[in-house]
Amino acid sequence: MEFSAFHFDETILQALEAMGYQETTPVQAQAIPIIQAGQDLIACAQTGTGKTAAFVLPIIDRLLKMPERKGISVLIIASTRELVLQIDQQIDGLAYFTRVSSKAVYGGNDGKEWDLQRDALDAGADIIVAVPGRLISFLGRNAEQFRELKILVLDEADQMLDMGFLPQIQKIIDELPRERQTLLFSATMPQQVRRLAEKILHNPQAVDIAISKPAESIQQFQFQLQHEAKPKFLNELVKRHPEFQSIIIFVKRKSDVRTIVRGLLRGGINTCGISADLEQAQREEALRDFKAHKVTAIVATDILSRGIDIEEVSLVVNYDVPVDPEAYVHRIGRTGRASATGIALTLVSQEDGYLLRRIEKFLDKSVPLLQEEWAQEYLTPLAPEDMTKRKSKRTPRRNTAPRAVGQQQKQGEGQKRQASAKNQKSGRKFPPRRKPKTEKVQTEPSE
Repeated sequence: MEFSAFHFDETILQALEAMGYQETTPVQAQAIPIIQAGQDLIACAQTGTGKTAAFVLPIIDRLLKMPERKGISVLIIASTRELVLQIDQQIDGLAYFTRVSSKAVYGGNDGKEWDLQRDALDAGADIIVAVPGRLISFLGRNAEQFRELKILVLDEADQMLDMGFLPQIQKIIDELPRERQTLLFSATMPQQVRRLAEKILHNPQAVDIAISKPAESIQQFQFQLQHEAKPKFLNELVKRHPEFQSIIIFVKRKSDVRTIVRGLLRGGINTCGISADLEQAQREEALRDFKAHKVTAIVATDILSRGIDIEEVSLVVNYDVPVDPEAYVHRIGRTGRASATGIALTLVSQEDGYLLRRIEKFLDKSVPLLQEEWAQEYLTPLAPEDMTKRKSKRTPRRNTAPRAVGQQQKQGEGQKRQASAKNQKSGRKFPPRRKPKTEKVQTEPSE
């Protein structure tokens, strides 16, 4: 479907044409008419489906067609500062030829930015895009700023609830007008998101875009090793593959970010890190350096797995196995874009075998074992029971004594040779990477 079918204001169509957008994505085709009709919406759609444009476009169009705009008309709440900034940037692009104003409200910045955000709220920018924590602090000053609100959007609702923002969201909603249009977007639809939707939505229409499998352009691998061997393995992996010039390394815990960054830097690999513990200026600098290829690798929590658009990522490493298949899809979806091939490698230790099995069941296929000669000294094959049972803590496998990397015992060497032979058919080496096209024509809005 073409965007002209929605009868958007000419200035919006002009912006779409200038940005090279032509055809709608499924979530846009289904959600835009519902939003234009003024109905509440609950939409299940993952990152990369174009869902940001699905609500931004009809919102801008509605604002342009209002006879008079007073104060803040739209509030968009998102899970992270990075996502807030990206949504605000997309609003700027799609509203470029209009007089619709927007402002990103987030924490971790200096006093000057605080003043700019306060002034935007006081002056009544048309659209406010905010993280819950910072918005609460402004609501404490003057909740009357939102008395003219017409539309509330909750983006990445599942991630916000996972991050513990439910009390803040409920407090914010209590301060907003009851007569409003509410749009809820979520990559997954767990029970707590459904309960929130029941409380805040009125006779909502539903859009459900099934969670897609990873793109065919992404070559997926896994490697089985002891958890303690991961830092040394990671260093050697990056050094042996200089063709990977843009690497994202995902970890579960914020505390691991600095540890892994320090280890890679000691190995001579130019690396930066990003997590919620960093100041906003530090996070923005790290992202700028990574996008500009000033650093080879960036270590991050799942803060980078959703909504952040970074092109030409050549390798994604899951240092820890994601706890659910949806998170896996979001993470590895950072690579394999713009007609380029991408590589995704998941490091699997004994306690995470069951998580790998869960991902493979979702993918409906096995993830091949990485087979490279240099890596064999790190290989610690998982036993069949590791793929089915959740481990409460890291323990040495039965009949396998703990050992340091590079000091393999005869029994361990025998296990590796057996595993290597067993996985020879399914295991593969990294393939040559196809570079992105130099002349890219974008045909649909991305996240």
